[in-house]
Amino acid sequence: MRFFLGALGLAALSACAPAIPDSGAGVDSGTGVGFGSYDAYQREKAAREAALAGAALPPPSAVSSETLGAAGASPSDPARIAADTRTALDLGATGAPLGDVPPAVVDSAGISQENSFEAVGAERSIEQDAARIAQTRAQYQVVQPQAIGNRPNDVGPNIVAYALASHQDIGTPVYRRTGLNKDGKFVRNCAQYPSPDQAQLDFLRRGGPEKDSFGLDPDGDGYACSWDPRPFRKAVGN
Repeated sequence: MRFFLGALGLAALSACAPAIPDSGAGVDSGTGVGFGSYDAYQREKAAREAALAGAALPPPSAVSSETLGAAGASPSDPARIAADTRTALDLGATGAPLGDVPPAVVDSAGISQENSFEAVGAERSIEQDAARIAQTRAQYQVVQPQAIGNRPNDVGPNIVAYALASHQDIGTPVYRRTGLNKDGKFVRNCAQYPSPDQAQLDFLRRGGPEKDSFGLDPDGDGYACSWDPRPFRKAVGN
């Protein structure tokens, strides 16, 4: 009785379970891969690979739309370079030709021979060359010089004039300096200036070299923050 009830339960469960498709069913007939006929897929793959393998490269004329010209000259041909150079030289400021100007004399490699009297003389006469020079000179623009003017006297001290007027060597005491911690004050205050020239200019503006309220010239040589007057003297030969 117990065995009969168990067999009856298994039969009931089997009836309720959904059917599982057989993934291998139909392989021999060309179906069962989930997206149609497997044989059709293989045929399409073989046809696609054959088409890719047999594809030819595009012809050279399809790579560039620029033609090589009637003579087949390439853009790097020396004769073409020489012709393009002559065309560029014969154009004026407005882009229009200058007129009846003798062409430039060039050799077979396109190198100018304008400095060779024999080469130029064989190509054009002296009169033609003179006309070419005249047309070139007509395009010159002469800029007239303008006076700079005198330096105003109310703009403050001039370190160049001070360098030329002073004669003491660097480190030679000329002016009396007093006070405590002169070295520390010198290092601290000189660090506030972007350059020794700026320090010397401010030093003279504040009463230097006689006065040195900020301690920029502790040794009293008249030069603030290690400023060096010798380059200015050398420039004028002093």
